Amino acid sequence: MSTEAPVLTEGEYTSDNIRTLKDAAHIRQNPGMYVGNTSTAGLHHIVYEIVYNSVDEALQKWCTLITTIMHVDGSISVIDDGRGIPVDVKAETGKSTLEEVLTIAGSSGKFDNAAYRVSAGLHGMGAKAMNALSEWCVAEIRRGGRVYKMEFARGIMVTGLQDLGPAVKTGTSITFKPDPEIFGDLTFSYEILQQRFRELAYLNKGLSLSLVDERDGRKENFHYEGGIAEYVDYLNQGEQVEHAPIYFQKEVDRVSVEVALQYSLREDKIERCYTNNAYNTDGGTHLSGYRAGLTRSVTTYAKKEGHFKEGFEVKSEDFRDGITVVISIGHPDPLFESQTKVKLNNPEVEGIVASVVYESLSAFFEKNPKDATRICKKIVLAAEARIAAKKARDALIDRKKILSGGGLPGKLMDCTTREREKSELFLVEGDSAGGSAESGRDRYYQAVLPLRGKVLNVEKARLERLLKNEEIASLIAAVGVDIGNVEDVTKVRYGKVIILTDADVDGQHIRTLLLTFFFRQMRTLIEAGHLFVARPPLFKVAQKKEVRFVQTRETMMKELFERGLKDTQLAVSTGTPRTLTSAQLTALIPILDETEAAANILERRGQTFAGFLKRATPAGLPMFHVRLGTKEQFFHSQAEVDKFRTDQSQALGRELVLADAVLASGGIVVPADPAAPPAEEVDDRYRYSVDEWHEVRALNRALVKIKDAGFDFSDLIPAPRLAGREPPVRFTLLHGEVRKDLDQLRQLVSEIRRLGEKGLTVTRFKGLGEMDPEELWDTTLDPTRRTLLRVTLNDAMMAEMMFRTLMGDEVEGRREFILKHRANVEDIDYGS
Repeated sequence: MSTEAPVLTEGEYTSDNIRTLKDAAHIRQNPGMYVGNTSTAGLHHIVYEIVYNSVDEALQKWCTLITTIMHVDGSISVIDDGRGIPVDVKAETGKSTLEEVLTIAGSSGKFDNAAYRVSAGLHGMGAKAMNALSEWCVAEIRRGGRVYKMEFARGIMVTGLQDLGPAVKTGTSITFKPDPEIFGDLTFSYEILQQRFRELAYLNKGLSLSLVDERDGRKENFHYEGGIAEYVDYLNQGEQVEHAPIYFQKEVDRVSVEVALQYSLREDKIERCYTNNAYNTDGGTHLSGYRAGLTRSVTTYAKKEGHFKEGFEVKSEDFRDGITVVISIGHPDPLFESQTKVKLNNPEVEGIVASVVYESLSAFFEKNPKDATRICKKIVLAAEARIAAKKARDALIDRKKILSGGGLPGKLMDCTTREREKSELFLVEGDSAGGSAESGRDRYYQAVLPLRGKVLNVEKARLERLLKNEEIASLIAAVGVDIGNVEDVTKVRYGKVIILTDADVDGQHIRTLLLTFFFRQMRTLIEAGHLFVARPPLFKVAQKKEVRFVQTRETMMKELFERGLKDTQLAVSTGTPRTLTSAQLTALIPILDETEAAANILERRGQTFAGFLKRATPAGLPMFHVRLGTKEQFFHSQAEVDKFRTDQSQALGRELVLADAVLASGGIVVPADPAAPPAEEVDDRYRYSVDEWHEVRALNRALVKIKDAGFDFSDLIPAPRLAGREPPVRFTLLHGEVRKDLDQLRQLVSEIRRLGEKGLTVTRFKGLGEMDPEELWDTTLDPTRRTLLRVTLNDAMMAEMMFRTLMGDEVEGRREFILKHRANVEDIDYGS
């Protein structure tokens, strides 16, 4: 009987087509299922998953401090002082519990309520997702009086459980570096983490969350005794409020409900919903329950006290006009829409929250009639404003004419097709750019609306002024969607609404004004995915009389290197003299890039590259940095570190104690609870720290490739001067008549780029008016070559605060923002 695999014909479906992917393999194949996406949001989500685990420890009163440290090599550590993940071996699998927790899908301590009454973790997948999507991960556990360590690579254990000696405290430290194969070259943002940790601190009274950025020395601690009432104050900073935050908390059927709310004079609303500390971006049953309870309680009180006149129409949105509310529930068995916990689906929560809100607000109104009266008057004003705005809109726009194709602004250059999904509306600044866009567009599906001057700042303008503004009126009429963030966006006339502005500062200001308008008045258009920003080319390249445009920085750099490498050679005078061809240099450049990346990280650690290369042995460069007291040592392997620890312990007559990770990093240390028993004091002579410098692993690989290319480590650093004399020239770059002497290989990349720039005038592209219609089509309008950025709303609160800061009336906040970020102005990418 033949054992050969059957030959499959095209389209045939057999058992050979079935593959089984488990654990890390499945996560890496489908990262979006576990972390939402592989962009910035997904990158930070894997941090949140680990922080959530530490917060869950805090919910059980086992943890008081969570420290997150961003390292210079692009990795990140999350450290807590909780109980520590169990490390004992599971009898049924023969594996350490720690390994199972970080690698086996479905392994979790949160499937029952024995260890965790409530938790943000649900499926036991957060830590596995982090591990699987990381290039490497190191878990360090302090438990049972010992410190244990385990290492992983892309979700697979690479070193078994190691005992690092006695522990003074308990806790878990997870350090990982996101895998560039999954996330590209994305890096962690201090501001994004800062916003989330501040939020978590508000949600957990008494918990301290520290954030440390070793890249630039920033550090901050978040600790709020006022909880979510203080959070509401924070969200309303700079606003004129009607009353102090109203706060209430109650537990019903093992579900804890915590709500804080406050009305201000703003017209829009802020509603933040959380379940077991996880932010639910799409709300859920707790949101609908709160809305029902709010409407019922206010209506009951207002009718009883005569604040709502008979026959006066008050709609549900009027009750939420100008409100800021934070809803936080603790549930033992939450049901979410997905692993990213965007929406809570437990049906029983709606009734529980509705009853708690109704009863608590009704009691508040009875005890605080002045505040209750102000709230009722605010709602009446909101209803009157809604009715007046509707009349103004109806007078301005006849919707029937819009939908039938009439009543459109005269300057709109409309497209021919009436198929909405295929059509595009470009919002361009000025008649000049409008003329170029009109001539360069595809009239069948591309429409153009020129906007004259700076668009009205709707952040500061009242609705009646907004509706009288000619540019805004034209914009509303062209888009076809009602303003006021109505839910229905089916009337939008175009599948894509595209903001197309110049890449200079004025263009960015106009883009920001338009984004402010859409965020404040047509947010549902953003949420439905209809709004885009066109990215004009970044560079204008002049060569003799020819002018062209280059779309991205990456394309520009690639072109410069290709030009610089063409017909270029490198004469090498060391060892056996030889000359490298252009093809050989092309192969060498990526190796030097890899070396440079690792060298930059080393230098940020305070090491000179030349000095560190002197530590090289036949085994390569050392990867482990060990401190004992005031002395530092370098080792090549964990085995060498273990031997050093053993030898020193024997010499000193007691075991060395591994230093606390937060102390070793220079992180923020929060004073201990005075009521807690004092921690054991350890003499510095017996305290050691170990850091594995992972970039050295990459550097060692690059140095092997450099050796294979016929070079030595010393070729990467300047040659020493002997007896005060300049060293002989080792490398000469040859390009036609050009000869450039180099004293080290690290200069090669920048010099080749300079050669590529010869004969070119490369300038930063600024205005659309610089292009003729054909160029505009080729670079910005043609769907096959253009770059469009979809405008998304990943964090409405962050967007809310940013628009308020940059576009609102509060001058001091804007001044503080400008002063804080002025150093980065030159690095702003106006085309991104």
